[in-house]
Amino acid sequence: MQSVTRPAKVGAAGLAVAALGVVFGDIGTSPLYSLQTVFSIDDGAVQATADDVFGVISLMFWAITIVVSIKYVTILMRADNGGEGGVMALAALAQRLYAAKAGKAGLLLVIGIVGVSLFYGDSLITPAISVLSAVEGLQVALPALGHLVVPIAAVILTGLFAFQRFGTARVGRLFGPIMVLWFVVIAVAGVPMIVQHPNVLLGLSPTYAITFIVAHPFVAFVAMGAVVLVITGAEALYADMGHFGRPPIRRAWFFLVFPSLVLNYLGQAALILQNPDARSNPFFLLFPDWARLPMVILATAATVIASQAVISGAFSLTRQAVQLGLLPPLTVRHTSEHEGGQVYLPAVNTLLFVGVMTVMLVFRSSAALATAYGVSVTGALVVDTVLLLLVAPRLWGWGWWKIGITAIVFGGLELTFLSANLSKILHGGWVPLIVALAVIVVMTTWRRGRQLVILGRLKKEGSLPDFVKDVRARKVQRVPGVAIFLHPNRDSTPLALRANVERNNVMHKRVIVVTVVIENVPHIDPKEAFEYHDLGYSDDDIDHLKIRFGFSDTPNIPRALRKACTLGVLDLRPKQLETASYFVSRGAIRTTRAPGMVAWRKSLFAALAQNAANPAARFALPASRTVSMGSDIDI
Repeated sequence: MQSVTRPAKVGAAGLAVAALGVVFGDIGTSPLYSLQTVFSIDDGAVQATADDVFGVISLMFWAITIVVSIKYVTILMRADNGGEGGVMALAALAQRLYAAKAGKAGLLLVIGIVGVSLFYGDSLITPAISVLSAVEGLQVALPALGHLVVPIAAVILTGLFAFQRFGTARVGRLFGPIMVLWFVVIAVAGVPMIVQHPNVLLGLSPTYAITFIVAHPFVAFVAMGAVVLVITGAEALYADMGHFGRPPIRRAWFFLVFPSLVLNYLGQAALILQNPDARSNPFFLLFPDWARLPMVILATAATVIASQAVISGAFSLTRQAVQLGLLPPLTVRHTSEHEGGQVYLPAVNTLLFVGVMTVMLVFRSSAALATAYGVSVTGALVVDTVLLLLVAPRLWGWGWWKIGITAIVFGGLELTFLSANLSKILHGGWVPLIVALAVIVVMTTWRRGRQLVILGRLKKEGSLPDFVKDVRARKVQRVPGVAIFLHPNRDSTPLALRANVERNNVMHKRVIVVTVVIENVPHIDPKEAFEYHDLGYSDDDIDHLKIRFGFSDTPNIPRALRKACTLGVLDLRPKQLETASYFVSRGAIRTTRAPGMVAWRKSLFAALAQNAANPAARFALPASRTVSMGSDIDI
């Protein structure tokens, strides 16, 4: 396993600033709408009284402290999978730790699928609610322009998704300084109100949250449905860890992001104590009249960055899901020469854009979107906690008492958040859940369909050892050159190889059957990446080579073969591979009435397979020397 490498010329401070531009946008812009939503949810169930304000601010502070500072930044980011974070990397790590227990490993994969599906549901809401909440500041600064909120937000989001092709690194360099300014400004904005009402600092005591819950259990439960908004972005923060690494993210969080958020929330709370009517939009009303329009502009930029955090996380998790065989192969473009985790997936970008725009045009306001928010977020938090509880004993040797405390503190808080948000399902919360359900269906269908295809191919292809014996017995004519056949295993014969021999009675002088395996670790050391087999004969130049890649590695087969030659795994010179021919077996999927999957899922799998990325492109095969051939597969 290898750690994620960073360019040497980028210092710790530079990485921290770049991380601000990608990782913290979502959670960093929560002050725009969190406290406002608390006091508007359920027709104003939470009142602008001192008891309610102190109780809410205490709940917010301890939610951020427990879930983000302790769970994610301090604990979960230690549970990286070779530098990669996010629910898929965590599920893959758990699978590896429980590899000896097949039943549990399968369950862990299912948990990971549920987690990443909930993250996708969240990914549609976050960009829409973030940008809308910022642009809605126009209704405070320039009320006459209030009718332009949705069109302006649509233009901004269109520009953001169009910019993704230029890569996370450029986005981070552009957005990082803006986020530094954002956090400094929101921190400074909160200080004057805190100075005027220093008693608001009492709200940092957990006793006020406890008193609030005991005195007004129903109101507190309702408030929890909106308090969760302060921790949206925690999962994206963890998923984006592979872009920059653990230390820069931790430094940025504890030295800038966390203090700034706390100061701003305290300032908003003090403003509401001073003027209860300010609860309608406490963030923008925290600023003097002359500063509100500039803050709308800065907030809009910051919320664009908030959307970036989720989009980058979606790219990372999708790529991991593809490598783990949970999604069909997609086109992946690497956007950095130094950072393997910085990728751009055009198909995912397009789907997210369509989904985000649809959600925004349907709900049309951040207040309406707030009713749809929270269910998928809290569900994803619970999934991460379940995986943490499973990983911690084997990874760090945690005893039962540690596991118990963790389950009570993290699990108890997050299950309360989830319960409080279940009431939103009928008022828009069904949207991210439908998206999550669709992703679950696609992932499980693809995984099961692949298993059926493998069984179907084994019947058609026949045994590879038997094929080699037959070739030797028939003394098939050998023609000059190197032929490389991509094939998923060492047991059966590549269809392209069998067809060439049976129809033309010839075979290349050197034949290498290559099997690519994506492991449940992000990176594979090149010295451990190859497994050579001569298929029982050392003199016939028909060999098998298994190449292992990590799920965050780029599966470039020509480059890997050259490395195998350099390491002496293959007795070829790298120069001989420059004229090698590559053969890919790729047949159409035909659905039948055979058992294995219901008819509609078979049709879905066939459609996914038809639109999957070409293996030649996925494995970086030279187009001029690659032949795709094969026969149809029935499932």
